Amino acid sequence: MEAETVAAISNMKNDTIEDLILQLDLPEEFSNYISLYFEPLSELFHQYSLASPTPVIGINGSQGSGKTTAAVILKSLLETKYRHQVVILSIDDFYHTKAKRNELAQSLHPLFATRGVPGTHDVDLALHTIQQLKQLHKGESSSIPRFDKAIDDRKVEKQWDKIEGPVSIIIFEGWCIGSQAIDKDSLLDPINDLEKFEDKKGIWRTCSNEFLAGEYQTLFKQIDYLLMLKAPNFDVVYQWRLLQEQKLAECLKNSPEKASYYLLNPAQLKRFIQYYQRLTEHNLSAIPAEANAIITLNDKHQMTHIDFNHTRCCS
Repeated sequence: MEAETVAAISNMKNDTIEDLILQLDLPEEFSNYISLYFEPLSELFHQYSLASPTPVIGINGSQGSGKTTAAVILKSLLETKYRHQVVILSIDDFYHTKAKRNELAQSLHPLFATRGVPGTHDVDLALHTIQQLKQLHKGESSSIPRFDKAIDDRKVEKQWDKIEGPVSIIIFEGWCIGSQAIDKDSLLDPINDLEKFEDKKGIWRTCSNEFLAGEYQTLFKQIDYLLMLKAPNFDVVYQWRLLQEQKLAECLKNSPEKASYYLLNPAQLKRFIQYYQRLTEHNLSAIPAEANAIITLNDKHQMTHIDFNHTRCCS
């Protein structure tokens, strides 16, 4: 789902859940998921916000798992039922500019030119944005960055979204939200062709892991409650991500904006998701112990159950 579409939908104030299901082109059974999973979670987040001013709700999940959809649904429930002012942030919107990533590609490793892994985000900007939103009072406003994937670059500041205060809940979603660094010894052997042939010495994956162990942990400490959408394995990520590309292609078929989008063919997509494979597989085994709640997905992208990690204390 593209950021522009999500931004438009998430800014709707008065739509019913049924309207959102239609807007997001969700399957009919999603109404059951809302009553079983998202309504209880929204009540929990509402209660949590009463004790913790402007909590940050993190959503972790692999590519195509439905993080953005979950964020939009939770925002709608919290605003319509509990009258919250909710802001959705995506880690995608904090990618470094193309120029900065090219600098990293020159100084560290060529693979850093491609957005995605830890090291390709402006963590300081993300921290600043969260703090600004937390401090907004009535009558004050702030802008949040937006990234344009069509041009592979951050939008100019005058195109950022303007937010009016006060903000009562922040939802922060992304594929590596809450991730912990990987054991260094496990980085030695490549796990796919991208690492084998384009990162022969392991410099890229080692540098990315060092970024994750450092500044990203400072960012993730801002998260008060972590929800995971858990895929069954990495193999389904390709199929889910391919479905996203196909849906986008269908939406753009008769659109004048089609020329500005670079859609991936199956071969390109297989290579692209290899950037994410190592950390995604690590997260599938590690995040459940760190998350406060885990919604399990099967290989058909259906939500099967939710588990609450009562041993993990909220921040």
